Amino acid sequence: MTLINDKTDARVALPAYDRKTLSHGIVHVGLGNFHRAHQAVYLDDLFARGLDHDWAITGAGVRAPDARMRAALLAQDCLSTVIELSAEGQSPRVVGAMIDYVDIAETNGPLIARMIDAATRIVSLTVTEGGYFVDPATETFDPTHPDIVADGAAPDAPRTVFGAIVAALAARRGAGQTPFTVMSCDNIPGNGDVTRDAVIGTARLSDPALAEWIAANVAFPNSMVDRITPATGDRERALAASFGLSDPVPVTCEPFRQWVLQDSFTQGRPRLEEVGVTFTDNVHAYERMKIRILNGGHAIIAYAGALMGCDLADEAMSHPLVHAYFRKVEETEVLPQVHPVPEFTPEAYLELIDQRFSNPAVKDTLRRLCFDGSNRQPKFIVPAIADALKSDAPVDGLALESALWCRYCAGHFEDGTEIEPNDPDWDRLKNLATVARTRPQIWLEQPSVYGDLASNVRFAALFARWLTRLWEDGAQVTLDAYVKG
Repeated sequence: MTLINDKTDARVALPAYDRKTLSHGIVHVGLGNFHRAHQAVYLDDLFARGLDHDWAITGAGVRAPDARMRAALLAQDCLSTVIELSAEGQSPRVVGAMIDYVDIAETNGPLIARMIDAATRIVSLTVTEGGYFVDPATETFDPTHPDIVADGAAPDAPRTVFGAIVAALAARRGAGQTPFTVMSCDNIPGNGDVTRDAVIGTARLSDPALAEWIAANVAFPNSMVDRITPATGDRERALAASFGLSDPVPVTCEPFRQWVLQDSFTQGRPRLEEVGVTFTDNVHAYERMKIRILNGGHAIIAYAGALMGCDLADEAMSHPLVHAYFRKVEETEVLPQVHPVPEFTPEAYLELIDQRFSNPAVKDTLRRLCFDGSNRQPKFIVPAIADALKSDAPVDGLALESALWCRYCAGHFEDGTEIEPNDPDWDRLKNLATVARTRPQIWLEQPSVYGDLASNVRFAALFARWLTRLWEDGAQVTLDAYVKG
């Protein structure tokens, strides 16, 4: 199948360079929508400037579903449709920064071989927030996870991405090669540090000396990544088709994008600063602002909006009560925890997020934003609660957000309509939320989510009060009570 053909609309921006001049430099694991609307787009822009054509992407995956994406992308010469959506219109482009996709095998042999290749200078990752084997109770890498234990016992036949990285680094060390950089592009606090812990922790199980070599020689830059990218469905495929692009896996996204990156690489890097990437040693300040205001904000509108009958993020933002709830929590409980960065004050960043969430063209579903709360809440909401409690600051709205999540996980809306499973741990959460209706404290007794917050009397009382009110009076009355104080 050829993505670009004589039916392709003239409005579609095509790669502004000869793709035959590209050569491999990056292995990227996890070719989901976000990567193809973010890292791949930045590189596409860079290549269009005639720069760094030896940094093209080779895709990879370590999960069975990745095989479908591989087949779809290889069938169209690894090209991706990316359509930016705004109130002003649609801007379609075809992104050509990827040139290959390695075979997917259970023990990751083809992936390891490509990472061993001397041309591979960066291995980058988008493997989701929950893919780093972090123990939420300790917020550190969990070497006792069965998948990691298995890779430690069979380091030559690893099944996780971290086991594969360890195997490739071991081979490069043995051959006297410089190690590649490992660059996480996942939306987690301290993603470079988290990745470093996962790789070194996995190596330590089979070869402590290799683990020490990795610690001393491999770069794991921290980064902050940002672009709202909805899931692909029939609407997105139809939109691509309207531009003459027969693409089973098109990507839609908002116009805004941001990438803040620590300049720490073992074998050089593309000149991404030429296309808008910010290089700084202060990634954490950007990260804190984004995670607390944007990712936390998504959670704030998601469960409230879903329980109020909204389907899309922009619908939730146009609902007077949900929007008022969002603004009050952000302004009174979140912004005081955030420091300015060169580009934004916290107040200006909140205004930007308000506009982005309200974009009516993106059609980001609340179901997507509600997904995987068991992994997202500990990263995007609970740290804000813990920090506020330490400083004796208000947490009423954040406690209400936790109660809304619990009420959502009970598995049905207020009219009795069933909520389809929307978390990898859905059955357990649903059972727990049902019990929490009469015993709210049990919801907080999830150390993997809340750590030791269950023992905080002030937070536990607020959570119990809001959850009880949600069950007794419903979401509308409860949100109105919070907004009016």
